[in-house]
This record gives sequence, structure tokens and C-alpha cells, in this order.
Amino acid sequence: YNTGEREDVEGTAGVRTVAELARERGARTVSVSAEIEAEVAALEPGERKAFLAEYGLTEPGLDRVVRQGYALLDLITFFTASAKEVHAWTVRRGTTAVHAAGAIHSDFERGFIRAEVMPFDRLSAQGSEHAMREHGLMRVEGRDYVVQDGDVLYIRFAV
Repeated sequence: YNTGEREDVEGTAGVRTVAELARERGARTVSVSAEIEAEVAALEPGERKAFLAEYGLTEPGLDRVVRQGYALLDLITFFTASAKEVHAWTVRRGTTAVHAAGAIHSDFERGFIRAEVMPFDRLSAQGSEHAMREHGLMRVEGRDYVVQDGDVLYIRFAV
């Protein structure tokens, strides 16, 4: 539902009506002000948080739409990383490591050996893959491991 600037935060009769209809039908809603989103997009990244705070918002509407979309579709994100780049991959919640490997490339799924797993929050706290290994925080998981939202995977495979 597209709203005006203040309606995004405070709501209006229209916003409440749409939200109530959605609840009755088992659906979800996200209120987004196109005006606020346009202004946020025009700002420098460092200025966005303060601007949103003026409206009582903690994140842009697009982030809320994506979060609701992921929840509705039951999706999670896992990551792969190398010295040069990090990639984010989207899979359904409940996906096993071998099928997550297949989301990257079919050869990874076909030749899957194991996944070395690091939860992103722990990796971030430790600061490096080396520190994760040093502290015994990297796990080795097999093909049936259920990938968790935010896992960083290093897929071992052979074809």
C-alpha cells in the first residue's frame, strides 16, 4: 500500500482497512511511502539513517518489502566467500547443504563432498576465517546439513 509521508508511520483509515482485509484473508501488508523512498534514494548512504529516524522508521520501505517477501516465500540467504569476493545465495528454508551447493552450480551438487560452515554473526565477531578455525568455530557438515540463514559455506566438491 503506497502512503503519504506521515501515513507510512502513523497509518490512515485506508492503511488500516487494507491491513484488516489482509489479516482476514491470511495475507500480509507493508506500508511504503513512495515520497519517503524517493527522498531516501537521493541521499548519501550516511545520511539515510538519520532521515528515516525523523519519520520514526528504522529501515527503508524496500527493505521491509524484501523482508516480508522472504518470509512469505520462506527464503533464507547463505554466503560463499573468497579472498576477492562474497556472494549471497537465496534458497528455501530447510534446504540441505548438497542442494544449496546446487544453487551455486550443478557441478557442486553432483560432486559434493562436504561443507565447511561458519555462521556469519560468529565470523563477523571473530574477524576472519583463520580466527574461526583457530577457535574451533568452523564446522564440517555433510550433505544432509540444513543450511541456516546467514551461514557462510565453503563447499568442497570433486567432479
